[in-house]
Amino acid sequence: MKIARFTFNPFAENTYLLHDETNECVVVDPGCSDQHENAQLKQYIADNNLKVVRLLNTHCHIDHVLGNKFVANTYNVGLEIHEKDLETLRAIPVYAPVYGITNYQEQLPASYLKEGEQVKFGNTTLEIIFAPGHAPGHVVFYNATDKTLIAGDVLFQESIGRTDLPGGDHETLLNSIRTKLFTLPDEVTVYPGHGPETTIGHEKKYNPFLQ
Repeated sequence: MKIARFTFNPFAENTYLLHDETNECVVVDPGCSDQHENAQLKQYIADNNLKVVRLLNTHCHIDHVLGNKFVANTYNVGLEIHEKDLETLRAIPVYAPVYGITNYQEQLPASYLKEGEQVKFGNTTLEIIFAPGHAPGHVVFYNATDKTLIAGDVLFQESIGRTDLPGGDHETLLNSIRTKLFTLPDEVTVYPGHGPETTIGHEKKYNPFLQ
């Protein structure tokens, strides 16, 4: 599986495109917020002759969903989120103007992701892991074959997701990391929603929030 990362919008959010040798592609957390960023995403997809088959959100804070409508409309794919984050998604039109975002277009989910189920595309399988705490319906996507984790805002390089937003809970987040993420192999590469990649082993050893 190949992973392409784009850093979009004023929140410096990481958008990921996952694709394999079949050229089927999954878009995770499209944060593209203007025509220039939309064009960047579209150009990569065109240049690599990819077919977008899934649109996934790890969670539904504004910085991770700004491009949902663009991707859904451009590639005719339905949005998939965890049901417990629907309220998070529905709240965005109310608070978006506070962040100076006046052009937000809401895209509601077509289906829901459930822990224990799998996301399949091409020859690739991702396991859905429920990891709340940063957001009530946060999920992460684990590829056991390649030992990669698309982690959203649960775990960062020597940091963790914030828990002061509505639906956040510090102890729940720490429990998610310890019981869901830290049970994965140490060599798993973590691709977070902000900032650089890290590994499970590095975070076990050096993350100050989890010592």
